[in-house]
Amino acid sequence: MPHTRDEAEREARATLSEVAERAGVSISTVSKVLNGRSGVSLDTRNRVTSILQDRQYNRRNTASPIAPLLELVCTALDSAWMVEILVGVERIARESGLSLVVTGMKDRGKPSGSWIEGVLQRKPAGVILVISDISEGNQHQLRSHGIPFVMVDPEGDPAPDVPSIGSANWMGGFMATRHLIELGHRDIAFLAGPQFFLAATARMSGYRAALAGAGIPERPELVGPFGEFSEPAGRQVALRMLERDDRPTAIFAASDMQALGAYAAARDLGISIPDELSVVGYDDLQVTRFAGPPLTTVHQPMTEMAEEATRLVLRLREEPALKSTRLELATSLVVRGSTAAPAPAADSAPGPQRASVSVHD
Repeated sequence: MPHTRDEAEREARATLSEVAERAGVSISTVSKVLNGRSGVSLDTRNRVTSILQDRQYNRRNTASPIAPLLELVCTALDSAWMVEILVGVERIARESGLSLVVTGMKDRGKPSGSWIEGVLQRKPAGVILVISDISEGNQHQLRSHGIPFVMVDPEGDPAPDVPSIGSANWMGGFMATRHLIELGHRDIAFLAGPQFFLAATARMSGYRAALAGAGIPERPELVGPFGEFSEPAGRQVALRMLERDDRPTAIFAASDMQALGAYAAARDLGISIPDELSVVGYDDLQVTRFAGPPLTTVHQPMTEMAEEATRLVLRLREEPALKSTRLELATSLVVRGSTAAPAPAADSAPGPQRASVSVHD
C-alpha cells in the first residue's frame, strides 16, 4: 500500500495505463470516464467502466477534495411529493453545516445518465437519489470517487449493496382496504399505480390481501389498469368505474393525486363524498387536508424517509464499510372526512310503516 500521496498517484497512473491499454484508448479517455466528462462515446464509456470494475480501481487512494455540500438527484421537482423529500434533505444538510445542490430530471422512469458528470465534477460529500434506478457503471463511478449514495423509495428492488430507504407499502395498502371493509364496504375499487413501480404493486398486494382476509371476492373490473400517480389518470379510471350500474361504494387509490382524480370524477357525476362514495388515498400530501372533504389517506413518511436517507449517506461518508444500509419506515392510516359507512341499497331501504291498532274490550 502506498505511504505517500506521490506514491498513491504513481500507482493510480499505472492502473489507468493498464485500463487504457486493455480498452484500446488513451489515458485521457479513461480519465474522462472516471471524471464523468463528455466527449466519450457510450460504447467506449461502458467498456472502460467495465474494465475499471474488473480492476477494482478506487480513487479513494488518490486523495481528492470533497466539497461541503450534498446533492439531491431527482425528478418531478414540481410535484408535492418531491417538495416533502426536499424539505427532509435540506433540514439534515443544514444541521450538518452542508449546502444542498439539486439536480432535476424530467423522467423518473428513464432518467438520463448525464447527471453523473456534474456530480463527479462537484465532488459532494454524498448523493441522495430519487430516481428509478442507478446503473452498475454509475455506482462504480461514485464509489471510485469516494462519494456515498442512498436511494429514496426506489422504483424496483435494488441490489443488496445499494443503500436505500423505503416505507411499508404492503401494510399501507392493507390498512387502507381494511378500514373500508370495517366501515361495511364490499365493492371496493382500486386505482393502480405504475406497473413496474415496486411501491405500487406492493400497495395492490396489500389491497388484495385485505379482501381475501375478509372473504370478499375481488372484482377484476374494479381494479384499475396500471397508470401514473396523477390526478388525470385517477379521474379517467374512476369515471369509468363510477359510470357502471354496479358501481363501487368505495375507492382506494394508490396515490393521493389519483384519489383527487376520483374526487373530480365523483363531482362530474354528481356523486357525494362520503355519503355515496368513500375515497382513500396514499401519501398524505399537505394538499389532501384541504380537499373537500379532507381525504382519508395512508401517511407515507416522506420527509422522514428523506431525513433518514441523508443521515445514512453522511454515516456512509464516515463508515464506508457499513453493512446495514436498507431501511423501511412504518406507514399509518389517517382517517378524515372522505370515508363513511356505505349508503343503504335502494331495495333494502325501509318501506312506509303501518300503524298498529289495538282493540281493547
